Amino acid sequence: MTFSAQLRELTASTWDAAVGHRFVDEVWRGRVDPDVLTTYLVQDHQFVDAFLALMGAAVASADRADARVVHARQLGIVAGPENDFFARALDTLDVPLTERTEPQLLEPTRGFIELMDDARRSADYPSCLAVLLVAEWLYLEWAMRPEEPLPEEPLEAEWIALHSGRAFATWVEFLRAEFDRVCAGLPPAHRDRVQEQFVRAVDLELAFFDAAYT
Repeated sequence: MTFSAQLRELTASTWDAAVGHRFVDEVWRGRVDPDVLTTYLVQDHQFVDAFLALMGAAVASADRADARVVHARQLGIVAGPENDFFARALDTLDVPLTERTEPQLLEPTRGFIELMDDARRSADYPSCLAVLLVAEWLYLEWAMRPEEPLPEEPLEAEWIALHSGRAFATWVEFLRAEFDRVCAGLPPAHRDRVQEQFVRAVDLELAFFDAAYT
């Protein structure tokens, strides 16, 4: 079993609770309460800068040129279409500028930003991959429901589309392969630190969905 599969199994109860969360079900039905959706998107928007910086750290710390190119291309997607989505979504929800740029951060939001910043500052490629992998893989899982049609509500439908499809699945497959490759030769202590970061990221993903309803 690969290391990524081991960690997915280790975190199964928390991971599955996030993938099957009430928020996810309501997104797929297009029935998220506007206040809940606003809270979720405002808080998620706060990740963009830290996430871009983390992706930049992955570009810088990658040990192969071909991997560096893949990370750089995906960074452009987050800085482009995904960032544009937030601008349009927050306009649609009439979110004031101050709430977009300086909202009160919920505890899971603060925790995830700190985790991303810690991985970035470490300049450690496996650590960067651990956090990126959870953020992207878990979202791919909840956004892939081929038996269900996209909701009619445009914001929910586009949010699902941004985290599904062949291109996004290929990106997640790359992250898993890279993570398994670079972690295979790590000393036990280093491998344990990477595992802790992976588990922490999964815990924060579930807490973040829960926090949208507070």
